[in-house]
Amino acid sequence: MSGTSPQQNNGMIWIQGIESAKAFQTAPNSTVVLFDSDEQVIYIKSADMQGRPSMRILDYTIRSDAPKTAQNALAGNSVDIPTRDDIKALQGQIDALKQQIGAMYNESTLSADATTAGKQPAPKVPAVSAGVPG
Repeated sequence: MSGTSPQQNNGMIWIQGIESAKAFQTAPNSTVVLFDSDEQVIYIKSADMQGRPSMRILDYTIRSDAPKTAQNALAGNSVDIPTRDDIKALQGQIDALKQQIGAMYNESTLSADATTAGKQPAPKVPAVSAGVPG
């Protein structure tokens, strides 16, 4: 039924099919948005200063629910998201590993000192921080 005239409803221009969109008269240097009443298509028709038309065609889908927010998108995701408790537990494991590594380092230092018994250990020099005094 592309022979019917366009209908305007609430500021929206409804047409029937692409042939109606092509036939729709657009004033020079203007753009109109045409909604297809037969298909889920939106036509954006423009005319340049000389009145030459061009048209973009958009397909659309109608959602039955609200758009997905970031939270909704994550809720539907099958990937497990760590909780604060998971992160705290992981931090505890990291701290325990650091202590074990530190203890192993201290033991290896002590055993190295034992092999050099009789020699005087070098005096410890305090660490100097690099940087500009402020």
